[in-house]
Amino acid sequence: MTAFIVTGTDTGVGKTIFSAALTGAMRAHYWKPVQAGLDDGADRDHVARLADVPEDHILPEAYRLGTPCSPHRAAEIDGVEIDLARLALPAQRPLVVEGAGGALVPVTRQVTYADVFARWGLPVIIVARTALGTINHS
Repeated sequence: MTAFIVTGTDTGVGKTIFSAALTGAMRAHYWKPVQAGLDDGADRDHVARLADVPEDHILPEAYRLGTPCSPHRAAEIDGVEIDLARLALPAQRPLVVEGAGGALVPVTRQVTYADVFARWGLPVIIVARTALGTINHS
């Protein structure tokens, strides 16, 4: 398979670090469809710095939202309506796609990342903590 989705059990679990490592190891393109929260820089900036791939391998987000929360809520706060058609997979391969938060995070009020992942039909890698409760969270 030349494309993978990276999701996690929660925010801050290490999805971006893992995505950067996978992107670098595969010499892949990286895409985060929705970036919510820009105070610490976008995840694509961290991946570009860590993955050591050509600049054109770091693809622009479909949405860049200022508020650090779920995409559906960040979009509401920023006055943006997320159009799922803009979340079509890029054609570039190999490709690493990083979700936001976990698989059940809402992208819109009706659609979660799990729904979007199912539409894409790609293998999903779950990044998880090594702590009590991880099996349940996963």
